[in-house]
Amino acid sequence: MDPVQTEIMKNRFSAMAEEAATLAYRTAHTTFVKQTQDFQVAVADLDGYFFAYPMQTGVVTGSGQTIAGLLKHFCAEQLQPGDVLISNDPFRTEGVVTHMMDIHMARPIFVDGRLACFAWSFIHASDIGGAVPGSISPDLYECFQEGLRIRPKKLVEAGRLNQDIVDILHDNSRIGEAIWGDLEAMMAAMRLLDRRINELCEKVGRAGFEQGVADVMAYAEMKARRAISGLTDGQYSFADRIEGDQNGADIEFRCRLIIRGDEAEIDYDGSSPQVRAAFNFTTGDRTHPFLCLALTHYIHTVEPDIPVNGGIMRPIRARAPRGSVMNATFPAAMGNRFVAVMRSYDTLMGCLNQAVPGGIVACGAGQAGIISYAWSPSGDGRQRVAVVEPFSGGSGGRVRGDGVDASDTMIAVLKSAPVEHVESEMPLVVRRHDLVAGSFGHGRFRGGASVAIELENRAPEAAITVRGLDRFRCRPWGVAGGTPGGNSLAEIDAPGQASRTVGRIKVLHLRAGDVLRMRSSSGGGFGDPFEREPDRVLRDVLDELLSREEAETIYGVKIDGDRVDAAATRQLRAAR
Repeated sequence: MDPVQTEIMKNRFSAMAEEAATLAYRTAHTTFVKQTQDFQVAVADLDGYFFAYPMQTGVVTGSGQTIAGLLKHFCAEQLQPGDVLISNDPFRTEGVVTHMMDIHMARPIFVDGRLACFAWSFIHASDIGGAVPGSISPDLYECFQEGLRIRPKKLVEAGRLNQDIVDILHDNSRIGEAIWGDLEAMMAAMRLLDRRINELCEKVGRAGFEQGVADVMAYAEMKARRAISGLTDGQYSFADRIEGDQNGADIEFRCRLIIRGDEAEIDYDGSSPQVRAAFNFTTGDRTHPFLCLALTHYIHTVEPDIPVNGGIMRPIRARAPRGSVMNATFPAAMGNRFVAVMRSYDTLMGCLNQAVPGGIVACGAGQAGIISYAWSPSGDGRQRVAVVEPFSGGSGGRVRGDGVDASDTMIAVLKSAPVEHVESEMPLVVRRHDLVAGSFGHGRFRGGASVAIELENRAPEAAITVRGLDRFRCRPWGVAGGTPGGNSLAEIDAPGQASRTVGRIKVLHLRAGDVLRMRSSSGGGFGDPFEREPDRVLRDVLDELLSREEAETIYGVKIDGDRVDAAATRQLRAAR
């Protein structure tokens, strides 16, 4: 491996991926893609592992993914320049697709007439049909209720569009034209990647390109092994849960992490079986990135210049038993699956806190509330559907810093939609969207604060769903003496009626003037609150995130005007 040439190729791959992602972002149609950025484009090698993946735009949690489960349905002899493969079937792609609302595409890239690699893209489709607007509700229990499912097929063959598939998409989505616009944006980005790969091969030759791919992925593997070798050898276990509602028991997640030298093994044996609800996802028989995100995030943290590609996964083995909530089988519903992904993350992080002396981080909000809104603008019964906002809460306090307010690690890739855009696109008024004072877990480093949102419906009739809500009862845990974060809350205000608590939202039917009010969960604290630097407590008081009384009782810090009373603070802390 030539270190200089490897660094050059790493930067080339990154630049072309970032350029393509920017093109897709700027030409997409739906709010959830063009504002929230729930999409991605990348380039995979012939085995299906990504070697060029963007980190500045779109979803960045899939860099360790492989698209082999999609590619296996097409032998190399079937592929030709100008093809585009498509699927949104989790079962036939072995977890490449993680729920049916994600539509994946791949474009084989040929250099001098020979297959060289694959461009790839996906969008989260804001509606693919099914029982509810937006296609996702926690209580759906089989995939047939969640809309259209397309097995791996050619959407484009040798440059010729398969109009039958396009028509099926249009006919089964409530917003088919907008979804097709998103897919056209992704195909444009993949065509750009095709050009950039061919331009690169003209400069360095096909052999130089292939060597560059191999070297950059081997470099990522080396960095990943170095990060893992810094963990303490041993076996660690942790458990957490998704809350059940009146229809079911809690869903248990149990994780075991084994560190041996520069390799890691992750096993979720003992977790709950798949459920008759939309919290499942499938991972097949391979090391799926959703099973090891906490570890790959740790690797990125301690090796910040690591190339973003599939080489990161080589020293990791992860499995979940077939038929479990994390490796569900047909016909499980999966629309709400990211709650389960977040809880998998939390359990693995609980293990990593034991493998790193002193720990890493407390639990974050652990929810990913995606708000979908449906209304009939013309009064003819035909609905429009749009995603309003990704609704999260603060991340956990860290070993060397506070959590992030209103943004948990696992959903931080999704951007907030501007209020002006929401109110101009749909008949909603955003009456409130701000931080909740005193809502975080306390500690030497506090958790990130909750966020509150209030949405007033102005349409005569509308429906709203919020997938991903959790932590109504089980508070996000603290670490090393830190207190837990706060719980979630959801309630509805109707004109002339008292507020009504609704808990986990499935489908809410709204009339004009109804207001949905939600408060997210928040991050847990890290360390003893009485060890928090008084100036940090003062800053939270001056920012109106903490009351003066809470500063005294929780942190032992006396605030006098706009400064810390050092003598009184020493007395308060000594008295404990």
